Amino acid sequence: MRRLLFIICVFFLTVTTVMGQKEKVKNQPYADLKWFHLGFHVGIHAQDLILTNTGVATDGETWYAEIPSYSPGFSVGVIGDMYLNPYFSLRFTPTIHFGDKKFVFRRPEMEGVEGTEDNPVISQYSTSVRSNYLTFPLDVKYSAFRVNNYRPYLIGGIYGAFDLGRKKGNPILLKGTDFGVEFGIGCDIYLPFFKLCPELKFSFGLVDLLEKDRGDLTDPELIKYPNSLSKATSRMVTLTFNFE
Repeated sequence: MRRLLFIICVFFLTVTTVMGQKEKVKNQPYADLKWFHLGFHVGIHAQDLILTNTGVATDGETWYAEIPSYSPGFSVGVIGDMYLNPYFSLRFTPTIHFGDKKFVFRRPEMEGVEGTEDNPVISQYSTSVRSNYLTFPLDVKYSAFRVNNYRPYLIGGIYGAFDLGRKKGNPILLKGTDFGVEFGIGCDIYLPFFKLCPELKFSFGLVDLLEKDRGDLTDPELIKYPNSLSKATSRMVTLTFNFE
């Protein structure tokens, strides 16, 4: 979270600095007046889940799950931008996100307890879930007044997602489809031949992704881990560089 706040502060300081520059010759003065234009973007992201634990005990064991750290992933997609008026445009950005989430299940009452060779004490269990999301965001982009070759903007909308990396047999299995809302900030930087647009976006899922019917688990020792959760909703932070 501290790194994220640092990135946001640097972004706003950069925009403030460039906005205060003297009037200069504008690159691509009519670029934003095109009815429709295409582009692509690449970047990094961090997948996360908002977990709700049940605290249910199985065979005398109580487990609680968390995602203690973020694993950076890679994102790539295309951009379709349709002009609405001088300040608003409609944007469709199909994107694929390659990444994973690392789960840690803890048994609080057994932490610090030493077992024996014949009867070991297991107080922690870790697993990883790989999710390759194909997302279809539809956003409205609001652009501020252009100053020289810089134009900050806000973006927000909805998205649908399909998980292309699901694998059964893992203790945690997520549903194959998701739906949610997203918003973000960015800045168009007008270069002589194209626009470079750094963009920071936040996505929040509205669907419970936890797959509760786990008939695919053949190991009875693993079923206690998904049973310790009642709900899981997605969220993601994405930093991309758009080329338009």
